[in-house]
Amino acid sequence: MNLEEVKKKMRHLAALLEQYNYEYYVKNESSVSDAEYDRLMQELKLLEEEYPALKEKNSPTSRVGGSVQSEFKKIPHRRLMLSLGNCFNEEDIRSFDRRVKEFLQVPVVDYVGEVKIDGLGMSLVYEGGELQYAVTRGDGVTGEDVTQNVITIKSIPLHVEEKRSFEVRGEVFMPKASLLAVNKEQEAMGKPLFANARNCAAGSIRNLDSSVAASRKLDGFWYYLVNARELGIHVHSEALDYLDKLGFKTNKERRKLHGVEELLSYVEEYTKKRPSLPYDIDGLVFKVDNMDAYDQLGYTAKEPRWATAYKFPPEEVSTKLLDIFITIGRTGRVTPNAVLEPVRVAGSLVQRATLNNEDFVKEKGLLVGDIVRLHKAADVIPEVVGPIKERRTGEEREWKMPDTCPVCGEPLKRVKGLHFCLNPNCGSRKIESIIHFASRNAMDIDGLGASVVEEFFGEGFFSDIPSVYRLSDHAAEIKELDGWSDRSISSLIDAIEESKKQSLERLLFGLGIKEVGEKTAKLLARRFKNLDVLMEATEEDLMGIQDLGPVGTKAILDYFHNEENRKMIELLRSYHLNFQYLGKDLLDVNSYFYQKTIVLTGTLEKYSREEMTEILEGIGAHVTGSVSKKTDLVIYGPGAGSKLEKAKALGIELMDEQAALDRLSTMRGN
Repeated sequence: MNLEEVKKKMRHLAALLEQYNYEYYVKNESSVSDAEYDRLMQELKLLEEEYPALKEKNSPTSRVGGSVQSEFKKIPHRRLMLSLGNCFNEEDIRSFDRRVKEFLQVPVVDYVGEVKIDGLGMSLVYEGGELQYAVTRGDGVTGEDVTQNVITIKSIPLHVEEKRSFEVRGEVFMPKASLLAVNKEQEAMGKPLFANARNCAAGSIRNLDSSVAASRKLDGFWYYLVNARELGIHVHSEALDYLDKLGFKTNKERRKLHGVEELLSYVEEYTKKRPSLPYDIDGLVFKVDNMDAYDQLGYTAKEPRWATAYKFPPEEVSTKLLDIFITIGRTGRVTPNAVLEPVRVAGSLVQRATLNNEDFVKEKGLLVGDIVRLHKAADVIPEVVGPIKERRTGEEREWKMPDTCPVCGEPLKRVKGLHFCLNPNCGSRKIESIIHFASRNAMDIDGLGASVVEEFFGEGFFSDIPSVYRLSDHAAEIKELDGWSDRSISSLIDAIEESKKQSLERLLFGLGIKEVGEKTAKLLARRFKNLDVLMEATEEDLMGIQDLGPVGTKAILDYFHNEENRKMIELLRSYHLNFQYLGKDLLDVNSYFYQKTIVLTGTLEKYSREEMTEILEGIGAHVTGSVSKKTDLVIYGPGAGSKLEKAKALGIELMDEQAALDRLSTMRGN
């Protein structure tokens, strides 16, 4: 065969294999035997090995995995991936429906009800009929490129008939049967079992070796065609039907619902049906079917008004409280924790639960040895509800807060109902400080999770935050530990090196300064631009920061006036960490919006609500979600409702979107 004939043959084989994948993994049927499928796959593999230049990017052979990446590239979302508002009961659902009807000025609304898959949010982007990339939700603005792992999911089409650019969003998940199979393998190898399907799916997708994802038999449901209207589709249920036509796997439990009573009936039906589904769901989703109404309904600061998620009531179980132990956090705060007889609740195996503080234990009347009621708050956090007193045997015992820290032996001090270990050199405090420093919202050091930090601290590789940047000195010793190879060590050291480039606000948050959360860290970084300037800031300088207040001001001054902290910062400087703010400041401090408290309302047309917030905060404004006497300015777009009316009643300055954009443009000299 000449090259053209080989190329034609390879494309024919690829098309057949994709067709058979679609039949088997999406339609649950098959027109060929497994042996025939394997024969075609082997034939394509051999041709690709012989003619590697002719192998296509999205070849079916890529689905077996095997590629290994050093890190996941960050990709900004074309449109923000927002979370949904939550409903927890009938009244919440009725309130949601009432708000939608008031915005649209209609007596009844058509919705689509869908089951809410407990998985990992994902976006797929297609151009010219080809899958270009798959990206995780991330922080909603930027996600991680996990294409090599996602293409191992055989129900996802690599090629589609639609040649126009489009984006589809959905959920990657692990079926219950797949979790059972994976845990059976884990048990056979003497490895820890996965607590639930969601954790296993997320870990598989974020593994740098795509063969891991390929082996886990993941799946995906796709529930939103982002740019449907650009493709001429104006109804959500029709957009889902179109995804079916293109070969995507959509969830067949969806239903068109007319009015709020049908929403409530859907809730009742799926509350009963939930346990029988072959995958985990943690709720239901209701979306307005008419997509043309989305502009009118608009968005709040965090979520769309045209959709909501109903969360199932937490499943409650009973188990035995075996013991209570305390942990010491990075600030020295002492937290009691329950040791529980292992029990499965809301899809996960639970053995531990936080008990908050000493007063919580006393108020609940908990005794060690009690049979207790347990649920997951918001279906996520294990929470001890209380003891079942009628099941007491008389062998239960009272728990008391210890007088000294179990880690360093120093006395514990009670301050306003909370206990603290005040020893700054306490090993537990240091471990928690390093874990926080490396966390995703701080320095984002991939691979340096809690268990690794604890292990390395125990081995003496870590002693404090700066020691993270000396880890390469211990590469040979790390290799002697179980589970570490040259590749995994190199990946971790590369991630540590990459973290040196993070912007100032991440470093400030990572340092764990009291009263400095993510938002305050960003405000400080934008205001002072450089860590050295911030370190020399006066009380007067800091009091000018929005919402900081005297407590936060004192905490920052105390931190930077502490000689040990200053020595640590100098060590970080010697390791060449970035001390500069790398974000965008669009205007100077003399701008009209500087230090104003601003509320955005209605549908903004040029920028999304999130983009406008970023612009305004970038010039020193403070954007909040509600109107009050402290609000300086309300910027509004079409469809503005109660917030605009309240602002008028309070006499607050109003500015439409175009006027705000004009003022921004003028100040930028454009």
